[in-house]
Amino acid sequence: MVTRRTCAAGTFYPADAARLAEEVRRCLGQPLPQLPSGERELASPFGLVLPHAGYRYSGEVAAQGFREVYKQGRPEVAVVIGANHTGLGGPLAVAPEEAWDTPLGELPVDGGLAERLAEAWGAERDGLPFVEEHSVEVQLPFLRYLFGEVPIVPVVAQLMAPQVASRAGAALAEAVRDRGALLVASTDFTHHEPQAVAERRDRLALGHILNLDLEGFLGAVARERITICGPGAVAVLIGAARALDLFGAQRLAYRTSGDVIGIWEQVVGYAAVALRQVDDVA
Repeated sequence: MVTRRTCAAGTFYPADAARLAEEVRRCLGQPLPQLPSGERELASPFGLVLPHAGYRYSGEVAAQGFREVYKQGRPEVAVVIGANHTGLGGPLAVAPEEAWDTPLGELPVDGGLAERLAEAWGAERDGLPFVEEHSVEVQLPFLRYLFGEVPIVPVVAQLMAPQVASRAGAALAEAVRDRGALLVASTDFTHHEPQAVAERRDRLALGHILNLDLEGFLGAVARERITICGPGAVAVLIGAARALDLFGAQRLAYRTSGDVIGIWEQVVGYAAVALRQVDDVA
C-alpha cells in the first residue's frame, strides 16, 4: 500500500499521538454532543468550510465545524479539497496514494471515488502538489479522532473561473449525491492585513459563501483583492452545495490570529461554515 506521510506533524499540530489527541480534545471542547456518531451514519451530503492554520490559531474554529457534523453522524466518505499553496499541478489535483498517515493512525483513500472525480474533472492523480501541502493534512486528525478510519479523497484546487468551478462542483455533487459524504473546503481567509481590514473583507466573502453565490464570491475575491488562500476549493464546494441543495448555510465561528496573540497589525482570518439541506438545520 502506498501511504502519504505527514508534512505538518510537529509544526502545525503535535507529532506525538497522545499530545495530538489531547490537543484535538481541547479544540473540540467538552462535552461532545450526546449523539455518538458511531451509532448512525451521515444521512446526506454535508459541507464545511474550515481553516488549516496551526491548531493554536485555528484549531478551535475548525473544531466547531467537526462538532457540527459529528451531531449528524459518521461520514461514509470525506472529500477534503485543500488550497494549492505551491501552484504545482493543474486546476484540480487528486492524490494518488491508497492511504494518508496521521499520528493517530492512517485514513484509507476511497480509490473508486478518487478515480471517478479525476475522470470527471480531467484531473491527474498527481502526488506532487501534495508533498509539502498542509491544507488537507491539517483536517485529518480531527476526522481520525472522531470517526476512526473514515475513507477520504484528498484534493487540492487552484483559483479557477466561475464556470469551471461550477462544473467541477456539479460533477462532485453527482458523484456523492446518494452517499453520506462530508465535503470540506480547507482555506484560511484574509492574510497579513490589519484586524479591521481583515474583518471587513472576510465578512464580505462569508456573505457570498452563506448565499452560495459562487460568482459573487470569486468576483469579490478579485475585486477586493481578498487574500483567501483556497478560493478554488471554496468555489468548488459552493458549486457542489448548489447542486445538492445545501442551502442551510450557517456561520459557525470566526476569529483572527490577532484574537489569539493580541497582535492586530497583520492578522490572518479563520472561519467555519456549515452547508446542509434546509431540513437538517436544527
